[in-house]
Amino acid sequence: MQSLWDKQATNDLLKRLEQLKSTSKAQWGKFTCDKMLAHVADGLRMALGQLEVAPKPSGPMRIWPFKQIAIYWMPFPKGLPTAPELISRSAVSIDKEKEDIKKLIEEFCKRSQEAEWAEHPVFGELNAQDWGVLVYRHTDHHLRQFGV
Repeated sequence: MQSLWDKQATNDLLKRLEQLKSTSKAQWGKFTCDKMLAHVADGLRMALGQLEVAPKPSGPMRIWPFKQIAIYWMPFPKGLPTAPELISRSAVSIDKEKEDIKKLIEEFCKRSQEAEWAEHPVFGELNAQDWGVLVYRHTDHHLRQFGV
């Protein structure tokens, strides 16, 4: 399973990130490229505990095995609703958002896996391995959305 904890997988993700341009068009969904990058950056901020996101009412996605299936195995559905906090910020510029994502990924990868990790608004408590897979898959999903 691809994860931010896998250096090669992370390097490949960063190379794909560099291929994005302000003219890159979404293959599905409503995001512009810069808005998608702001969303991905804010998702990383959430994982690192730098952006507080209101929890959703408890549901089956907080319970094993549903949580594990969703994080590790289910494809990311196109058009899945997201937390308002992850789509409310306007992008500064595509270059600034890409730079922020690189720095946030670096910060994520330097963080101790034994550290306390932020709670996810849908999945609840996650460990470092869960976050590494989830953030990788989320970023990959949106890069694919823009054809890279």
